[in-house]
Amino acid sequence: MNVFILCSGRSGSTTFIRACQHIDNFSAGHETRPALLGEERLDFPDNHIEADNRLSWMLGKLGKKYGKDAFYVHLRRDVEPTAVSFNRRWDYPGSLIRAYTKGILMAGEQRGLKYCRDMLETIHYNIEYFLRDKPNQMTIHLETISQDFPRFWQWIGAEGDLDAAMHQWEIRYNQSKKLGIFGRMAGRIKGQKQ
Repeated sequence: MNVFILCSGRSGSTTFIRACQHIDNFSAGHETRPALLGEERLDFPDNHIEADNRLSWMLGKLGKKYGKDAFYVHLRRDVEPTAVSFNRRWDYPGSLIRAYTKGILMAGEQRGLKYCRDMLETIHYNIEYFLRDKPNQMTIHLETISQDFPRFWQWIGAEGDLDAAMHQWEIRYNQSKKLGIFGRMAGRIKGQKQ
């Protein structure tokens, strides 16, 4: 059985997989097959838990390959802090928000929270629509993870160290850092002095 953690990103997916790595009867990975195409992109091993926010743009392919046989989790975080986090990532390499705004919306160099909110709404609607007929699904909220993750653990029949898994939720992974114009300038100046 495969488990897919579907999300927008910036919603705890890295931590989710760190917690799942304390499960003995599943492998778990975060974005383990990036840049692959076709069948290879979705060729996950059996009994594997995968979190990859870009799967929300590949739901047709995911549904065709795994259909109703897989377990699906819609991992959510409140929209506003998620949007704020994405708003810090315009200049990151491979920026999803920049690709969405510039490439999909064709809005040029426009930036701001309204684009982040729009992308999040689009992703969540895509996931909700995809899950409408899937029997093995659950929604997990980052804000209630202390109750939701143990339910997930039981739901998939996980075996392992739940206490160690829950400890992972006390650690912040993959945080966005906003430099802003003054931070970028200071970084350049510091770099020039060395």
